[in-house]
Amino acid sequence: MIEKKLVKNIDYTLVFAIVALLCISIVIVSSATHAPDSGDYGLVKRQIAWAIISLGVAFMVITVDYNTLGNFAYIIYIGSIVFLLLVKIPGIGVVRGGARSWIDLGVSSIQPSEFAKIGVIISFAKFLETREEKLGSIKEIILPLLFVGLPLGLVLVEPDLGGALVFMAIFIGMVYAAGISYRLILWGIVACIAAIPPAWLFLFEEHQKTRLLVFLNPGIDPLGGGYHVIQSMIAVGSGRLLGKGLYNGTQNKLDFLPAQHTDFIFSVLGEEFGFVGALVVIFLLFLLLFRILDTARQAKDRFGALMVIGVLSMFTFQILENIGMTIGIMPITGLTLPFVSYGGSSLLANMIAVGLVINVGMRRQRINF
Repeated sequence: MIEKKLVKNIDYTLVFAIVALLCISIVIVSSATHAPDSGDYGLVKRQIAWAIISLGVAFMVITVDYNTLGNFAYIIYIGSIVFLLLVKIPGIGVVRGGARSWIDLGVSSIQPSEFAKIGVIISFAKFLETREEKLGSIKEIILPLLFVGLPLGLVLVEPDLGGALVFMAIFIGMVYAAGISYRLILWGIVACIAAIPPAWLFLFEEHQKTRLLVFLNPGIDPLGGGYHVIQSMIAVGSGRLLGKGLYNGTQNKLDFLPAQHTDFIFSVLGEEFGFVGALVVIFLLFLLLFRILDTARQAKDRFGALMVIGVLSMFTFQILENIGMTIGIMPITGLTLPFVSYGGSSLLANMIAVGLVINVGMRRQRINF
């Protein structure tokens, strides 16, 4: 149970933002899945069930002092690696969307990479806790690179470029907060630029190359690789100021949008609720990020602060990437919009992440009895 003296430290503004986003999610998912027209509310009910389960798990997370989790950080890291390796085993891992990144449990499926993100955030925060201000040379950055590079590599070879980029965002945000030297940041930028040609030639799959090319110019393949981006931009733009109304989005109803209940949920939102509706969701997401940043600032120790920065980095990248790809300013990577898109694994992992943030915020002050 939670000590009464800790309850007053719960960030209720953060809780409000999460609950509001979940309510919006249920409504938008019902539209994206055409539930009123088909009478099939199966996915809507599953989203509600996952929301309830996720809220319950988040509550369990905040009851345990986050420093206790820190004591098991490296066990959590090893568990995350093993979890990622399970998808490689025939009969356990299944292929979806061209990537072997799912484990079929019969009644449902889970995506290990979603939970590995949380495992890496917890363990990497503990790893960096004793290395703050000691990231001034290439030699000192090698171990941190290997630490995050192993799970990143396992996700990349699934292949899941979007998931791998999230791990990269987590790494960058956390080492920056840990005090990496600006000289290394500059070298990192140079290394990334230099890695583009070999990655293009030997690492990227054809569909990933196509996504990057149509990001630069969707018109080069309007009926192929650029089709989804074009249709998404049409949907968002046609919503104008107030939208076409709930369940009245033509791009959505006529199935011009791909994965409209997952990757392109923001397109449905923009078409049916317009600029005003999209602005409300963006405001709630900004409020979420702002409260997480404030929690990191108030954390009582560096482990807690670094862990919250990891969560902030994860959410920030996913939000910018998902919304950006629906309006054509970011390449399509298959990342969902946190707390809005349909998906049990992503919702549960995101709620665990928020639970960690609330956990740190609750214990920002030492309790004297």
